[in-house]
Amino acid sequence: MLRIGVTGHMNLTPNAARLVFDALRSHLVEIADEVTGVSCIARGADSLFAEAVLETGGALEVVLPSRDYRDTKVNPDHAEQFDRLLSKATRVRTMDFSRASREAYVAANEAMLGSVDELVAVWDGQPAVDRGGTASVVANARQRGVRVTVIWPEGAARE
Repeated sequence: MLRIGVTGHMNLTPNAARLVFDALRSHLVEIADEVTGVSCIARGADSLFAEAVLETGGALEVVLPSRDYRDTKVNPDHAEQFDRLLSKATRVRTMDFSRASREAYVAANEAMLGSVDELVAVWDGQPAVDRGGTASVVANARQRGVRVTVIWPEGAARE
C-alpha cells in the first residue's frame, strides 16, 4: 500500500479549497488502488487531503503535534471536521509534546515524512516563511529523497 503524506497552506480561499480537493482526489485515484494518507488534519490542505483519501477508499493516519493540539489550536469553525476525520483514522500518533509549538509542528512533519513514500504539497511555490511551513517541508522531503508532487490548480489562491 502506497503511503502518502501532505503539507500545504491552511488559508485557502473557498474556491481554491474546491479546486484543491478535486485535484487531490484525482491524484490519489491516478497513482494507486490502495493508499494510506498521513495528515495532521489541520485546517485547509491537510483536512482536504484527508477527506480525499477517505472518499477514494484509502486509510487515514493522523499525526498530532501535541497532546493539547485539539484544545488549543483547532478553531471552533474547524472542530467538527477535525473531530470527524480523527474518528475515521485507523491510527493516531501524538508527538511527545504537552503544548503545541513550532518545535511540535516540526516534529510532526518529521514523523510524517519518515513514514511516507510520497509527499503531496498543496503549495503556491512561495519560499519558506518559517521552519515547519509548507516550503520547508517540501525542501526537507526532497533532501530525504521523498517524491514530492505539488498540487496548485489553476485559479487556486490563498486568503
